[in-house]
Amino acid sequence: MRSQETDRVFQSLEEFRIEIPSWGFANTGTRFGKFTQAAAATTPEEKFSDAGQVHLLTGVCPTVALHVLWDLPEGIQNTDKVNKLAARYGIRPGSINPNLFQDQVYKYGSFGNPDLSIREQALRHVKESIEIAQHLNSRDISLWFADGSNYPGTANIRQRKRWFEEYLRTSHAALAPYQRMLVEYKPFEPAFYHTDLADWGMSLLMARAAGPRAKVLVDTGHHYLSQNIEQIVAWLLSENMLGGFHFNDRRYADDDLTMGSIDPYQVFRIFNEILFFERETGKRADIAYMIDQSHNLKNKIEAMIQTVVMAQQLYSKAALVDHKKLAEAQNDADLLGAESILQDAFATDVRPAIQEWRASKGMPTDPLNAFRESGYLLRITKERAARNAQSVSSYA
Repeated sequence: MRSQETDRVFQSLEEFRIEIPSWGFANTGTRFGKFTQAAAATTPEEKFSDAGQVHLLTGVCPTVALHVLWDLPEGIQNTDKVNKLAARYGIRPGSINPNLFQDQVYKYGSFGNPDLSIREQALRHVKESIEIAQHLNSRDISLWFADGSNYPGTANIRQRKRWFEEYLRTSHAALAPYQRMLVEYKPFEPAFYHTDLADWGMSLLMARAAGPRAKVLVDTGHHYLSQNIEQIVAWLLSENMLGGFHFNDRRYADDDLTMGSIDPYQVFRIFNEILFFERETGKRADIAYMIDQSHNLKNKIEAMIQTVVMAQQLYSKAALVDHKKLAEAQNDADLLGAESILQDAFATDVRPAIQEWRASKGMPTDPLNAFRESGYLLRITKERAARNAQSVSSYA
């Protein structure tokens, strides 16, 4: 007979799903250089193949996020091919990500650009991305803007705010009834004096200005050091404005390290706030969980599997928190008791229960080891090495 703890882990794993990014399998780099990997994906088909491997071994990654510029360079004309790849590799298109930062025209911004023609070009790209999502039956459009300025006095901050409100509202009007717009934020980089959407409050205001199907997207790396992200999560939940996550980890700024590699307790606390909200209100929070991190040194597929495994562990640990007892301790101002409830759940070794759950699903109990023994990495390395040796100048 399974223990009560194991039952709670099983239940949490049945409901937990996390999206993986196509660009996590491709060669990426830093501002200073780019080091290619022989097995990196160089085509949309290779990205779908790699993503399919992660889902096959973990069972919780049924969708892959797509970047329009990198994965659908021909726009809507690419959607039939993408749908065929999805059917072939057993993984569906997930969130659609417009690119409003890479083209040279966005040197001074996109929706906040002082040039009307460039603002209109950015709007056309977002609308096309929404249409692409409709052709792929994808719900979420994830928007991140690099807009801002580097020097005082060089941009009209209030005017740019008005432009953002206008263009986000127009973009929202193009959504299908089942679609959502997720508005992300970032305090700095590449803008170092002011960023147009620099924190969760700015994204919240912009989402509300856009329309009822716009929500806030939280990237765990897009915050100042020591910022209390779980408080942001709690506030957004209370306002019904938390739409999704981009999970990664960081030591200093937006380092895009593998999830939980630096501060797993933070991710646990985030999951705890979400599950506390759900148990307190009796309703599921409509949150899209997604990984967004860069694997420049680790093997890309192995790092993705490692991240998914860590996400399952931290979510399962949060599911073990007795929120009824926690609420009682909080109401009684029992500080040690309340804190211990979290610490005890975090200290619980959930790996045996997760392995048991995997076995019950016919999946390998150790996904990373199963991948290493599969021969897939050796095969794709042989197939892709020559192309990757020639792709140093390509970003994705």
